[in-house]
Amino acid sequence: MSETAFILIVERDRAHAERIAEGMRSEGHACSVVESAAEALDSLRSRQPDVILADFPLLEADGNTDLLAESSLLAPDREIILMVDNHHPGQDVQCDLAKRGQVFEILSKPVTLADVRSAVTRAAEQAKRNRANRALREQAERRYEFEGIITGNEHMLRVIHMIRRVANSKLTVLILGESGTGKELVARALHLHSPRSRCAYRAINCAGLNENLLESQLFGHVRGAFTGAVADHKGLFEVVDGGTLFLDEVGDMPISMQAKLLRTLENGEILPVGSSEIRQVDVRVVAATRRDIRDMVEKGEFRDDLFYRLNQATIRLPPLCERRDDIPLLIDHFLKEAVKIHDKRVETISSEAVRKLGGYKWPGNARELRSVIDQMVVLADSPQLGIDDLPEHIRGSTEIVLSGIPSTAGLTMEQMEKAHIAQTLKLTGGNREKTAKLLGIGARTLYRKLREYGLQ
Repeated sequence: MSETAFILIVERDRAHAERIAEGMRSEGHACSVVESAAEALDSLRSRQPDVILADFPLLEADGNTDLLAESSLLAPDREIILMVDNHHPGQDVQCDLAKRGQVFEILSKPVTLADVRSAVTRAAEQAKRNRANRALREQAERRYEFEGIITGNEHMLRVIHMIRRVANSKLTVLILGESGTGKELVARALHLHSPRSRCAYRAINCAGLNENLLESQLFGHVRGAFTGAVADHKGLFEVVDGGTLFLDEVGDMPISMQAKLLRTLENGEILPVGSSEIRQVDVRVVAATRRDIRDMVEKGEFRDDLFYRLNQATIRLPPLCERRDDIPLLIDHFLKEAVKIHDKRVETISSEAVRKLGGYKWPGNARELRSVIDQMVVLADSPQLGIDDLPEHIRGSTEIVLSGIPSTAGLTMEQMEKAHIAQTLKLTGGNREKTAKLLGIGARTLYRKLREYGLQ
């Protein structure tokens, strides 16, 4: 073995354990010897072993101490080798543990040093792989969230890359996407990662505002400019001077206002309503629309010169139906948020419910998904959300066949389970903890099934 390992030996026969330890130390390994499960747990709290070599009767010998379960929490990468007396009455239980993948290997007593050396070498190598895989999962997890954007989807990761590239520039950015896809999250991210991050950020929705109101909101007005203008009022361009202004649904801006906006974008000048004094501002504009703005330009519904000025850099956000691999991640994120906000004791959501949510069309995109999870948590009466907790329109909807998931026709139950676990593991980026939660099973059960199906 090229690398040494730390081995925790749990054995009542101290002399026997020390002989094994001496042999392992001669191979360059570090060893610690304890005589009970309770002592083993104390050792685990101070140092995580690569391999636990345990006498089977000590696995649960201390009544309240479940070494198998506790060690998986304290040392998640460890592998367990059991030493078993063939004449022990619990032999069937031992074999069952091995079959279910809860231990790495079983050695029959009396064990030889050669047997131990061979088993420890293989177990330590597996522990090393476990650590490497967990590190990769943690690294992947970190990329899932970027300024509130939760994703592992390739298209969205390219969006994040684009945000990082254009944030430091002076380019005006146009964000395209359906309602609920996260356009304002992108706008905020652009601001936070720009040199303007220390200055103000404001957003305004251009939809539903008439020209007069929108002009006053953007450029301000002076006292007496119109009925009700009892005092001077700064517009958003002045308020965020030096910062970023997000114009949401710019495609709904009255065409008469578009010329005024273009003038400001071109020369940084604003003219408050009722004033003859032109004021200079330095504002970066980020605009967004759910509409087909190119089609609007062709139809004369949107100024082509303003479009070209806004479209210096374009970021297109895909609808949720085009990033279904993100749905389990978003469910997990929204579930945690909702539990915290509403102070509900909801821990998991069943795999059946996740699959149903994953097959829904989501016309309202991530915003709709958040609302659904919120509703489910508020109305929940058990720690696990299931099919019955889904809103009726989703529960009764026709499920879309997810790309990459093979048909289950003609498969055995075991084959179906294997395929389902593999797909869920893929959707979580290999995160076993999240996979177990989404499947509605315990971590130990998942690890057993991964070994059973050769999915490690």
